[in-house]
Amino acid sequence: MKNIVSVALRVTVVTLVLTGIVYPLFMTAAAQVLFPSRAHGSLVENDRGEVIGSRLIGQPFASPAYFQPRPSAAGSGYDAGAASGGSNFGVTSKKLLDRVADTAKQLREANPDAPQGPIPADLLTASGSGLDPHITPAAALWQLPRVARARSIAPERLRAVALDHIEGRALGFIGEPAVNVLELNLALDRQFGAPAALPAPPAPAKHQ
Repeated sequence: MKNIVSVALRVTVVTLVLTGIVYPLFMTAAAQVLFPSRAHGSLVENDRGEVIGSRLIGQPFASPAYFQPRPSAAGSGYDAGAASGGSNFGVTSKKLLDRVADTAKQLREANPDAPQGPIPADLLTASGSGLDPHITPAAALWQLPRVARARSIAPERLRAVALDHIEGRALGFIGEPAVNVLELNLALDRQFGAPAALPAPPAPAKHQ
């Protein structure tokens, strides 16, 4: 019995050391050497070297001179510190239908020059995590007239920047093309300068 207990304890200690200390330290060191940017959270810096966010976590933009992300149900909206999750409303939920209708109304009011027809679905619905940093190319181009007007830039010039920031499918076949909102807005400031203080669009509806 003593031998069995002794062997079990040694196996437990060795397993804890290998999987709880050696392996995590090795993987952390390897990540620091091979993928330093990703290992530190894929942080994004402005031209002054200030960290303004992560390309992996979405954030809201109030000014009409910036592209807006999709709605978020995380905390008070893109609240990575408090929560991560969706509204979990079913497709037949009246609360979901009312929220989408209210969001659509606000988007139309804030984007009077946007193309007619259906609004891209990702601008109306929250993601499962509530922290999605990407929107579809269609959602970016739909907002383009508002951003161009707010910055007094020809839409064709702005369109070129937006198209240049479309990310393709992973490995060529996984997922769908997308646009990282933070990186696109940062590119606008770098190319055209930060906009002057502008009136913010109507506050988005609170997502539950």
